[in-house]
Amino acid sequence: MVTNNGRISEWRFVLAAALITVTLHCFNSISSAQTHPKFNVSLLFDYSAAEQCVALLDGELVNIDALTELRGNRIAASTTGLIADRDVIAAQLRSYLDSIKYHQVVKDDIYHLEKARDNVTGIKQLLDEMKKRNFNRRVIATVEQIFPSDAEIDVTIPVYVVTLGHENVDAFVRRIVWHGDTPQFVGENEGELTIVINLSHAVDYGLDLEERFVSLLGVVAHEVFHAAFGAYKATSSSWNRYSGKHQTPFDELLDLTQNEGIAYYLSLDQRGQGYLPRDWFNRTREVFSTFNKNASELLSPTLTPRRAGELIRTANLSGYWESYGAMTGMFIAREIDLRMGRAALIESIARDPADFFQKYINLIGQDSNLPKLSDSIVRQISSK
Repeated sequence: MVTNNGRISEWRFVLAAALITVTLHCFNSISSAQTHPKFNVSLLFDYSAAEQCVALLDGELVNIDALTELRGNRIAASTTGLIADRDVIAAQLRSYLDSIKYHQVVKDDIYHLEKARDNVTGIKQLLDEMKKRNFNRRVIATVEQIFPSDAEIDVTIPVYVVTLGHENVDAFVRRIVWHGDTPQFVGENEGELTIVINLSHAVDYGLDLEERFVSLLGVVAHEVFHAAFGAYKATSSSWNRYSGKHQTPFDELLDLTQNEGIAYYLSLDQRGQGYLPRDWFNRTREVFSTFNKNASELLSPTLTPRRAGELIRTANLSGYWESYGAMTGMFIAREIDLRMGRAALIESIARDPADFFQKYINLIGQDSNLPKLSDSIVRQISSK
C-alpha cells in the first residue's frame, strides 16, 4: 500500500478475518452501524476496471483505450511504476493490454497480466461473490474498535477493484487529486484517500472460493484501517503538532512501523490469540535485528535521499518477514495489547509513534526475553 504521504507499503501474507462480512455496491455509499458515535466511514466501490479486464481476459471485445483510462487501472499502473522504480505511462499499459487482446505473450510483465490471464476463472468467481455478498458492516466495526471512542472520523473512501499491479502489492491506500481521469498523488492532509484492491492476488488467498473471499475481507479491513488512521491524523491537533516537528527519514520509519504494525496486528488478532505465523519467535528476533540496523542507517549523517527511500520501501515492500518495519510494528502492537491492554494500544493511536515505541521500551525493561531495540534507537525515541 502507498500510505498518505506517498510512502509505499503492502500486505502480502493474508491473515483472514474469518467473521467479517461487508456489503459492496459499485459506487453506492455504504455506512455501517457505529458504536463510536463520531466514527463515520463509508466505502464507495468501483468494479469497472476489474469487470472490463475480466472481459478482456475472457476473450471478449473490449475498447483498450477506454480500459487503460479507467481510474482504477490508472492508479494501479502508476503505483506499479513507483514500486518498481520505473517510469510507467498510459501508453505502456495500453501496449500490454493489446498483447492480451491479441493473445500474445506479455513481455516484461510488470503488471502481472499473464498471472491474471491464467487465473481469470477464479478472479471472475471472486468478483461475482463480492458483488452479491454482504461486505461492509463487519469491516467497519473491526476497524472502529481499535480507535479512541472520541475519534472524529468522517470520510468516504473510494475503493477501486482491479486485476493488475505489482507482484508485491495486494492492496494499498493512496491520497489522490484527480485532474480529469489523471491521478496526482499527493502528501498527507491533501487529496482523497483511496483504496485499490488487486484481485489477481486474491485468487492465491486460499484453496476454495469461500476461503479466498474471507481472506479478501481481511485485506480490505487492513486497508480501511490505514485510510481511517490517515483521516484521524489529518484532524488531530496532537498528530499535526507531532508531524510538523518530526519529518526525518527516521521519523518516517517510526510512523510507518506503527501504522503498518497495528494494521497487521488487527488482522492477526482476528485469527485468535492462539494463532501465530510460522516460526514466530525466531523470525521476530531476526526482524528486530534488521530494524535496528536499518534504523541506525537512517540516522547516519552520510545518508543519501536515494538510500533513505530504499530503506523506507523495504520496510514494508519486501515480502512478509522481510518487511522489517511492518513486522516489527506487528510484534510491538501485539505485546502492547496483550501485556498492557487494548486501552494502551488505542492510546498510542491517539498520540504518536514515539508513544507506541516508548510503551514497548517500557515492556523490554520488564521482560528481558523480548526482542531488543538497540541503545541508540532507544535514545532517539526517548528524546522525542
